[in-house]
Amino acid sequence: MWLLIFLVSFLIWAAGTFWYLFRKPSPFTVESVRPAGPLELDQRKRDKVLKQGFTKEKIPKNLDAIIIGSGIGGMTAAATMAKAGKRVLVLEQHDVAGGCCHTFTEKGFEFDVGLHYFGQLHENGLLKVAMDQITEGQLEFVELPQHFDSIVIDDSSKRRDYALLSGRTEMEQNLKKYFPDDAKAVEEFFKLMKITATRIHYLAILKLIPQWFALFLLKSGIADFCSSIFRLSGSNATEMNNRLTNNKDLHVIFSYFFYGVPPKDSSFMINALMLHHFKRGAYYPKGGASEIPFHITKVIQKYGGSVLVRAPVSQILVDTKGTAYGVTVKKGDEHVEIRAPVIISNCGIFNTFQKLLPPEIQVKPEVQSRLDMMRPGKASFLLFSGFDATQEELDIVPTSIWLFKSNDMDAMMDEFFSMSKDEAPENVPMVLITFPSAKDPTSQIRHPGKSCMTILTMVNYEWFEEWKDTRVRKRGDDYFSYKMRFASYIFDWACKHFPKLRDKLVFQEAATPLTNMHYLSCNRGAIYSSDHNLDRFYAEAMARNRCDTPVKNLYLSGQDIFSCGIAGALHGGLLCASTVLSYPVYIDLLFIKKKLKWKKAREAAKLAKQKQQ
Repeated sequence: MWLLIFLVSFLIWAAGTFWYLFRKPSPFTVESVRPAGPLELDQRKRDKVLKQGFTKEKIPKNLDAIIIGSGIGGMTAAATMAKAGKRVLVLEQHDVAGGCCHTFTEKGFEFDVGLHYFGQLHENGLLKVAMDQITEGQLEFVELPQHFDSIVIDDSSKRRDYALLSGRTEMEQNLKKYFPDDAKAVEEFFKLMKITATRIHYLAILKLIPQWFALFLLKSGIADFCSSIFRLSGSNATEMNNRLTNNKDLHVIFSYFFYGVPPKDSSFMINALMLHHFKRGAYYPKGGASEIPFHITKVIQKYGGSVLVRAPVSQILVDTKGTAYGVTVKKGDEHVEIRAPVIISNCGIFNTFQKLLPPEIQVKPEVQSRLDMMRPGKASFLLFSGFDATQEELDIVPTSIWLFKSNDMDAMMDEFFSMSKDEAPENVPMVLITFPSAKDPTSQIRHPGKSCMTILTMVNYEWFEEWKDTRVRKRGDDYFSYKMRFASYIFDWACKHFPKLRDKLVFQEAATPLTNMHYLSCNRGAIYSSDHNLDRFYAEAMARNRCDTPVKNLYLSGQDIFSCGIAGALHGGLLCASTVLSYPVYIDLLFIKKKLKWKKAREAAKLAKQKQQ
């Protein structure tokens, strides 16, 4: 065993030495980040960036890579590669870039599609450093109040409200106040949460080192010897919660970020990471979610790349040797062929392998084996509501509200997802309520006198499947009536907590799984992409679920690579860029973190010296 540990240590040292002596020019530098400019309020100028329509003439010459999909994972990979000197082209099927980060405006109300808030954007945090690099410092964030989430358990007994606070110590201490009899359970949970947060990079490394080596470390037991993270990743959330405490309300708090998988089928590690994500604060992009693709697109363009919309990719081109060499884009009745030595798909593994690859490639055993590692995720249902009133007039808050009908999440979710199509609309057991206009201080400048609300819940795709072959906005009265049953129920639930909403409502639109499929190309309407079940997060499964694919020169990015959410997809993009470039860009980000830390320490020392004088 010790010989193996020595061998592994030597290999890591040798690899690090090789990287240091022969590393490629870094795509990331401290100097590329500059002070943020003023917010661009001219919609025509924004549209020139975010709504560049596809034409043959706009395709850059001598492409190095084509990226399918303009979600944050694809855009991160594209910007990183562009800054590394690669000529990239991002193709988006929708009429605006951004994926789940795009916004839409209806009747003067601006709605975010998939971004609710961010964490880990504190000064010099890794995610903040990465975001600064891919936007070159032009994206600003607003820190939300310390009370960033409220969990409300609204069952038949007394209603319970729990405030989630950000802060190094405040989050834990506040939970102990709510649950004094379970203080030890809270302490133990936070110890485990710290392990997941400080050791999660080990699992990312498994995706970057040669697969045979990663599997060797896992199967030999060396990985488990080095860290417990490899066991935690495959630990059942319900079992872990039960070991800590029998308090069901506390179980909900440990696993309240719902993404369609009950705690009994989900990874304890992922649930703990989601809570830890906000320990150092919750943030929202100043100017709204579309600021993210707006500034990343400008970086891609700066380095010779393009982001083109209304560019639906119809097929990934693969030659007789099984190598991807380009894509076809449907433009009217024509299929435009575009070639590049690297193809990156950010539209999900199911869309990529089942819809875009040629039929003869889809059936190959190695492709099917990779596909069998994942299963389709649960679909989402979103309700967008607009109000002719300000935040103060409505008594709404920047805090996100998570409502639950029961403190038994496993039973509650199992019961709901097993319901018939007709039973489901009036029995939604959990929702997330968020007010984007209350989170962004520029909202009242850009849309004065207006407020908006988004409600999210999870549903079965099968409940809407009968309308899958109908056209958007022309799906018929039955479809409209059915989706509005869901909408009415969850809106009424929201009004119980914010009673002033109802009288000021002037706009409402419901997005079903079919809506998500049309505008976001989500497989079966799942905005969180593939299912986040426990099998996916076993260490060996994570080592095998990589950015490279059985098809040479075809790579995957986004939520399917690591985890769901904006941050998870962004890391999927960084992992993808690292794989394509054969260069671990994370090391550069860590060096920048160190440089910024040293710079701040020098400035603090200089300031202290001046005060003494």
